[in-house]
This record gives sequence, C-alpha cells and structure tokens, in this order.
Amino acid sequence: MDTKDKKIFTASSADIAEKMGVGWNYGNTLEANSGGTPSETIWGNPETSQEMVDAVADAGFNTIRIPIAYLSKIDDNNGYKIDDEWLERIAKVVDYCYERELFAILNIHGDGFHTITGGWLLCDSDEQEIIKKKYKAVWKQVAERFAEYDEHLIFESMNEIFDGIYHDPVKEYYENINDYNQIFVETVRESGKNNTHRWLMVCGWNTNIDYTCGDYGFRFPDDAGNTAEDGRLILSVHFYDPWDYCGEEEKDVFLWGEKGMEISDEYGISPDNVANWGDESYMKYQFTRLKELYIDNGIPVVIGEFGCIDKSIANMGIAGKIAENRAYYNGFVAGTAAQNGITPIYWDNGFNGCYGLGLFDRRKLIQTQPHIIDAIVKGVRNKDPFAGR
Repeated sequence: MDTKDKKIFTASSADIAEKMGVGWNYGNTLEANSGGTPSETIWGNPETSQEMVDAVADAGFNTIRIPIAYLSKIDDNNGYKIDDEWLERIAKVVDYCYERELFAILNIHGDGFHTITGGWLLCDSDEQEIIKKKYKAVWKQVAERFAEYDEHLIFESMNEIFDGIYHDPVKEYYENINDYNQIFVETVRESGKNNTHRWLMVCGWNTNIDYTCGDYGFRFPDDAGNTAEDGRLILSVHFYDPWDYCGEEEKDVFLWGEKGMEISDEYGISPDNVANWGDESYMKYQFTRLKELYIDNGIPVVIGEFGCIDKSIANMGIAGKIAENRAYYNGFVAGTAAQNGITPIYWDNGFNGCYGLGLFDRRKLIQTQPHIIDAIVKGVRNKDPFAGR
C-alpha cells in the first residue's frame, strides 16, 4: 500500500474517541508463540486475513488492536534487529486494516509476560539497562518502518507489564514502567515524519485502572517532541471486573449485575452464582474516574481489552439466559465507556464455546455471537449501557 496517498488524519483529543468508535482485538494471533518463537497459528487460530478484517469492519467495528510478540524475532547479537519477514508480516496486517479505513493499534504484547519463554520486558529484572536499550531499539525500528503511515495507525507502548505477582505496585518497578513509557514516546517522536504527531498509547502497572488512577506511582510521560497543536497521548487501561465472572473458569459465578439477579430470581438460581461485586455502579464509578482524571484534562482513554468468557455450560437449563446476561455485560461496558468518552476494544481470542471469548469464526468468517456484537456496537454508537438488555 502506498500510504503517502492516504489522507493525513488529524483528529483532536476532543473527537478521537468518536472517530475510533468501537474496537476489536485480533487476539491470540500475532502475539502467539511457542517456546519464545512467534508463530501466527501456533495457538490454533488461522492466519490473519483481509477477509477476517472485512468481517470485523462489516460488523460495525472501527478499530482493530493487533497484539504483537517479537521475542526470538529480535536478534540480541545484532543491535536488537527485528527479523525483516516478521516486521513485514505485521505491516501486511496493518494494511488489511487500512484497506477498510480502520484505526489499527500496534503494541509490544507477548514480550512482557513472566510466563512466556524469552519474555524480556520485565520491570522487576536487574537488567534494566539492557532492557531499556533493547526496548528503545525495537520501537525505533517499528516507528521507522511505519513513519509514513497516517494517523489511523496508533502505537501502544506495552501490555500488562508488572512483576507477575498480584499485589500493590512496587515503587521501584513502577518507575521502570514509567521509564519505558518515556523511552517509547521519545523514540517514536525522534523517528520523524508522521511519527512526530502520531497518537501514542501508554499504560500503567498491569494496565490496571486502580493502579493508574490511584496514588501508586504512575507518571504520565512528557511529550515535548509532539508537533501537533494539541496532545497526542492516550491512556490505555484494561477492564475485566469482576474477574470471577469475566475470567475465572474454576468459580461457579456465571451471572452478573441487575439482569443476573433477575435471572437468578426468575429461575431459582442460587445468589452464589451471581457476582457479588463489580456491578453496574462499580463500573460507572471506575469509568467516571478515568473521565475526570484524564479525559476532562484533554487526555483520551482507551479500554484496550474487556470481555467475559462463555460460561453457558455452567447451567445448561438456562444456557440461553446466561448468554443474554453475557451480552448485557459487554453492552454495559461499551455503552458506559462511550458515555464517558472512552474507546472500548473487545478482547477476542478466536476461541468459541466453553470459556471462549470469540465473537467470530475466523475460518468460516461468520459471527458466532451476533447478540454480543450488536450490544457492543450499539452501546457505543448510541452511548447506551443497556444496549444488550
């Protein structure tokens, strides 16, 4: 694609959320790996395709987040050079999004997990000098490769970086995360061309709302190299609350919120099967915090991941109602985010059925969860938390 012929997009902080609309993650694909070697299909999904991107666009999504793993594709013995074929494959996927005039978000995703062989972007490591040098080198190459792409391409600094232990942030390690964000911003800006005013996403400890909004040590990076007339930084957070409903397979919590309580009452389901925290009021509170701290101060916010796994199997007698409740939850996230000027991006891992998060069959190129898709898209379009009701 000749990106020079593309219109230079100059959204302001006041309208970037409106233009990004509603988003979808092309998850478990370009960040998939085996033993530290990235492989697009190793986690069971087919290769990324224009046809799949078309299906997502046709469903009403405006933004696609493309998680990336570099890992062994980085040559530590050659100035941290990224494998040319891998970088060009990433570019091809970005071009798929450009063909449909979608926003595309690229990050460093799989390299920051302690659980992945070859993970190196580790805030608790003693090798910070090497890590920061490598991190700068990677972003320099990515920025230079995409320097002429217009502002529909957004870079995101990293993904869920923390020390791998679920506790309050460690100040020393949080400072390393702050340093990563600063290095990222400065490196992209220094690469010139459209990167001097490209939208950049940064995140705090584990991309967690509480640890970003609270007094835990998050420092928003300086962006002195930005040549736009207004800010070009976006805050990135994730939202999977309540986790026992959204992500835990072991716990028998398969209903959520007011609708979940209604289903429980109507069908005689134990209240123990309804999440006992993280309801509608909690979600509203969290998103209002983001609005007041960031959006009201000219800093856009993106929920880079949200979603809840399919637990219909938990009670087959009301499987349909569990599915309805799932659509309600996702619509409530999307609509409440939109009400607060926040861009929501659903996490799709490509897997359907029990405990899956897929919205599409990526081989048949069809929607598998049309009610959830409808709730998310309409929730954002109409700024309506009850779109999935």
